Amino acid sequence: MEWGTVSMASMAGMVFSLIVSMGLPVVLAVLFSRKFKGQLITIFVGAGTFIFFAMILEQLLHAVVLSAVGTALTSNLFLYALYGGLAAALFEETGRYIAMRFFMKNNLNRPNALMYGVGHGGVEAIMLMGMVSVNNLVTSTMINSGSITDAMARLDAATAQLTYEQLTAFWQTPAFMFYMGGVERVSALLLQIGLSLFMFRAVKNGRRNCLLLAFGVHFLVDFLTVIASDFLPTLAVELALVVISAAVIWYAVRICWEEKQA
Repeated sequence: MEWGTVSMASMAGMVFSLIVSMGLPVVLAVLFSRKFKGQLITIFVGAGTFIFFAMILEQLLHAVVLSAVGTALTSNLFLYALYGGLAAALFEETGRYIAMRFFMKNNLNRPNALMYGVGHGGVEAIMLMGMVSVNNLVTSTMINSGSITDAMARLDAATAQLTYEQLTAFWQTPAFMFYMGGVERVSALLLQIGLSLFMFRAVKNGRRNCLLLAFGVHFLVDFLTVIASDFLPTLAVELALVVISAAVIWYAVRICWEEKQA
């Protein structure tokens, strides 16, 4: 096995993604708490809702569906994107509605809707990218120091070869790709805050169009991301997501602040 070296630029990208994933939610939580007087408890409501509906219930559905249909779904890009987008929108937006309708009914206002979005998107960023970035940095350090070979020596030949093939991505992947995880989390967090504002208006003011908007936007973003990722460069996809998410949160803020609300 010929080991390469993970570049400092790649490791800097891992650090960037780690800081964004774990630091940006904290910064936004402090900002919204101080500027808009949002309650910290709503962050935990958002985080708990994401974990229960997206990481538990949705994953159970995936386990059942994928075991039942096998590659019939995953081998068809359109069907896979359609299923993934619908599942994500269904579970996350249903969870968001239930949380705001029943668990936040006594303190549902715009500041707390913002805080909820930070909690929902923040725990998503920490679980999906923050932990991955930590693992990437640890593995990269082991590769560069040579200590990875000691760990590999304890594996059987087949497992060691498979592990080696997986680890080659650390020094063969272009450095800029390790920054993309952080960029993706920025757009995802913006999107989650925007969707939370849509749902807030739907629950607080009985705006059914905002309820449909939350479901529809969530589905379309996930669906189009899967489709676009198969045709466009990663950088183009991520930059497009940043623009789309910024547009969503701009519109959400605009419609939520256009009339007097509690």
